[in-house]
Amino acid sequence: MENIKAIATFKKNKSTISITKIPTPFGTMIAGATITGICMLEFMDRKMLETQLDRLKKYYSADLAKGDSQFFIQLNIELQEYFSGSRKTFDVPLDIKGTKFQEAVWDALLAIPYGKTISYQDQAIAINNPKAVRAVAKANGDNRIGIIIPCHRVIGKNGKMTGYVGGIWRKEYLLDLETSVNCDPQYL
Repeated sequence: MENIKAIATFKKNKSTISITKIPTPFGTMIAGATITGICMLEFMDRKMLETQLDRLKKYYSADLAKGDSQFFIQLNIELQEYFSGSRKTFDVPLDIKGTKFQEAVWDALLAIPYGKTISYQDQAIAINNPKAVRAVAKANGDNRIGIIIPCHRVIGKNGKMTGYVGGIWRKEYLLDLETSVNCDPQYL
């Protein structure tokens, strides 16, 4: 009987992450929000989307439910402004959870200025772990808040486009957008 009470108490105290779809010029994204802020912004066609959703449930001890959040309106407005070229930074509150290493990597991503790129090596140096280039690249790939936490601004040491969970064409689009090159989606 005590196990049943413990399970009931756990479920009662479990939080919920609200999930919604957000249209963008290059495809629909899925956004998630806690009561604290945005915890997910991923491409609907991302490989391993289910894995990311499972990680959300685990990190936040939460259920996922289609719903609304006070943060979705602000997120939509800021994304529209970003894609129109009038927004360079985001103000929507974030709720970021990962390992200590991942959080350090994601903080380093947030420090990359709009329109600039760095290499994975530069990013590893920025977190005082210059030998962790591959681990940095993996943590970038585990970033659940695309565009806002700008993993698209990290390129290969040789200047070439490398891995991006949304696809290299999206990475190029975002970088072109940020460097004021005409990126009208009709030309993609």
